[in-house]
Amino acid sequence: MRRFAATLAAFAVTGFARVVTGVRGNWIGCTPSPEPRIYFANHASHGDFVLIWTVLPPALRRQTRPVAGADYWQADRVRRFLGRDVFDALLIDRDPATRTNDPVTRMAEALGAGQSLILFPEGTRNTSGAGLLPFKSGLYHIARTRPEVDLVPVYIDNLSRVLPKGEVLPVPLLCDVRFGAPLRLGEGEEKDAFLARARAAVVALSAKPGTAVADGAGEARP
Repeated sequence: MRRFAATLAAFAVTGFARVVTGVRGNWIGCTPSPEPRIYFANHASHGDFVLIWTVLPPALRRQTRPVAGADYWQADRVRRFLGRDVFDALLIDRDPATRTNDPVTRMAEALGAGQSLILFPEGTRNTSGAGLLPFKSGLYHIARTRPEVDLVPVYIDNLSRVLPKGEVLPVPLLCDVRFGAPLRLGEGEEKDAFLARARAAVVALSAKPGTAVADGAGEARP
């Protein structure tokens, strides 16, 4: 019964996302693949991973897990049901003082089991509107632990306007999810250089063809 309810809920969530946002997947630098991947994206709303999840082909959606904070998704019965049964989220304790499992180890195990992950390297929702926040080190550590896994940059366009922080009802606006060319950790590549390169890959997807893209530091380039 729980499985049936989760299937219906997944259908309802993806259907609602499509109706409200008209979301479409734009595979610019790669094509959908069943191989384990890490999709890493900008983060402006609790609905971010839902849009990525929605535009994946159904077979890939079933094997792709968002990495999310346990404190949020275990806060009440509805969120527990959605996080555990509908999205099969890999829930992480974000407090190092209470954490009993290493998040990187858990992500590596999921990838080793053939699952893909959705990750937000900014670490928190960015509501500043001033470009991407600096990336946290988790993406680097998982890239070093699983160097054979493709890391696919993703940019989610417009969702912060559809579901602004603090709002409950979404505003219907068209959204676009852009997938870039996969990257991997280079041999001998240092953490800061890798994170800067990964961040730049997401920033590059933020501009529509023929427009300038802001790098978050006040500069723009074509």
